[in-house]
Amino acid sequence: MTDDALQHTHLDGIADYTSALDTLCKLASHDLYLFERDYEGLSFNAESRYETLRHFLLANPSSRLYVLAQDTHYLATRCPRMMMLLRQFDNRMFIHQTSSLLTAPFCVADHAHYVRRFHFDDPRGIMALNDPENARALASHYMEIWADSHSAISTTKLGL
Repeated sequence: MTDDALQHTHLDGIADYTSALDTLCKLASHDLYLFERDYEGLSFNAESRYETLRHFLLANPSSRLYVLAQDTHYLATRCPRMMMLLRQFDNRMFIHQTSSLLTAPFCVADHAHYVRRFHFDDPRGIMALNDPENARALASHYMEIWADSHSAISTTKLGL
């Protein structure tokens, strides 16, 4: 099998899903779209995930990291590493909150790879590598949700 062959891997639990997110983040080189309910329990404050995302943003000055959540409280209060990334890369990393009643989280890298779960309450899912057709469709859906969302976490400190 070549490196660019289509690969689908079934994910049977949160550990598999978290590992798939690690893989996806490492594969990203241009655009990374992340959508979760609140990111709790998915290692987004782990040092290894921080280093992976930091490397992604440092490696290419045109790379973009889009983080979309239904609830951003966990990111803002319990993920200092994500907040450090946001402060360092505030012109290329964005955190938005959506009020859309979506039930299935998904993440897309470079319009080529994706990870998705079937439902927020179901840890099963799929990781697809080198599946640009479905990845582009998910990225397009993501941007529709993004357009209807709002910036939720700011790095600007206001003072009077």
